[in-house]
Amino acid sequence: MPNIKSAAKRVKVIEKKTLRNNMIKSEYRTAIKKFEAEVAAGNKKEAEELLKAATKKIDGACSKGVIKLNTASRKKSSLAKKFNAM
Repeated sequence: MPNIKSAAKRVKVIEKKTLRNNMIKSEYRTAIKKFEAEVAAGNKKEAEELLKAATKKIDGACSKGVIKLNTASRKKSSLAKKFNAM
């Protein structure tokens, strides 16, 4: 436990930010899993909608600083490849 008041506040703030980051990470990972499930099922129309949703979630995570720009680009590119290979 921190002895200084400002250090105690930093601990609380970090816990809040960690929860927020984990929530955002979970959302974009779930979006990717839903997209991949539709690709595996062969539903092109549904997959297209979910690709847009997953891309939006990935961009959101990138803008919040949860993932880096290159990571976001790599993930979006990977999803687009999977969609185009259908």
